[in-house]
Amino acid sequence: MIELMVVFAILALVMSIAPSAYDKMKTSMEYRDAVRGVVSEMRAARQMATLTGRDSVFAVDLEHRQYGIEGAKQRAIPESIDMRAIVADSEAKGAHFAIRFLSSGGASGGSVDVLRSSGDGVRLRVDWFSGRVEQEPVQK
Repeated sequence: MIELMVVFAILALVMSIAPSAYDKMKTSMEYRDAVRGVVSEMRAARQMATLTGRDSVFAVDLEHRQYGIEGAKQRAIPESIDMRAIVADSEAKGAHFAIRFLSSGGASGGSVDVLRSSGDGVRLRVDWFSGRVEQEPVQK
């Protein structure tokens, strides 16, 4: 009987820890997916501009919580993730920010911060001259 009670106590302990561990894992996965998604969309916009010979625009719409290449399917920004953007004045309209990738290989430049709820995260910088996307840590 005592052995059965010990087993139930261990199961109760595991069951009490599992939901918080799942939430942390889910939030971490959403963060990593958002970073990968923004980087891949920016690089795709750069490649599209150079291949087609026409400007391509990567946009972040904070009002509708989505991002992506203008004219293509947009990706949702998860609720656990915050985004900030620093872009050229000509590319900012209210809660809508854009980075324009030019057919010549350059860009309008700027950066997009992908942040966890704790305030730390990454800054994805787009070089105005080369259009390259670089990643650096952001700390609160």
